[in-house]
Amino acid sequence: MNRFSLDVGVADFQQKVIDASLHTPVLVDFWAEWCAPCRTLKPVLEKLAVEYGGRFILAKVNSDQHQELAAHYGVRSIPSVKAFVNGKLAREFTGVLPEAQIRAFIDDLMPSRAEPLRVAALEARARGEAELACSLLVDAAQLDPANETVQLDLAEIYIDMHNVDAARAILDALEHTAQGIDRMRALQARLKLVTAGAGADPVTLKARIDANASDLDARLQLAHTLALAHDYRAALEHLLEIVRRERTWQEEAARKTMVDLFTLLGGDPQHDDLVREFRIRLARTLN
Repeated sequence: MNRFSLDVGVADFQQKVIDASLHTPVLVDFWAEWCAPCRTLKPVLEKLAVEYGGRFILAKVNSDQHQELAAHYGVRSIPSVKAFVNGKLAREFTGVLPEAQIRAFIDDLMPSRAEPLRVAALEARARGEAELACSLLVDAAQLDPANETVQLDLAEIYIDMHNVDAARAILDALEHTAQGIDRMRALQARLKLVTAGAGADPVTLKARIDANASDLDARLQLAHTLALAHDYRAALEHLLEIVRRERTWQEEAARKTMVDLFTLLGGDPQHDDLVREFRIRLARTLN
């Protein structure tokens, strides 16, 4: 027993596991006296708890004495190790693993060293300090090059700053490895909008359309510009009008841009109705 390893039961599970995990990862080892693999695993976990010096807490639950806890967390065989982070079950494994694999399991639970910088960057971005946010994220990426969230945050800042090449380089590097695939696709859609719509003058484009409603190039450019300004409904209306007039124009550029916008807006519940409406309208126009 050590100060980073404790016995836990029903009475104090909420306090010593759930509540404690809001601040520090907690590994819960479900074990029993009769279980030989448990007797092999427990000293390894206790040793690592000391070695990590409080970066995680080891909570040991005798599954014979606290069967209700074991049943609640779906323990079917022991030893069973369940990791709690931020009050929730995060990861788990069953049986005895090699020490190197247990270390890797624990390391994956640890907050990234880059996280404070990432949080500071988000705060700077919210204040409109894009250059500072970018600098902080570059430092965070150097601290933790494998941190996908930092990479995507940095790509998003680059897109905000219209640094197209830097954003594209990050997204291209993550193309086949990203776990946050939905966010990456949304950023790819935003990058397309920035590439196509940056620098266009909406007043001039509207004048061109007023003079010639069939000026599809002006409509497409205006749709990109409106989308960049977050006027998504107006952008989608122009794109749908292009599809109505000439659906195959520029290899279905308008339809493809609508799909990109659906991807961009799909992760935000406030746009669900808009996306649903234009998906239906596009389908009716195409059929």
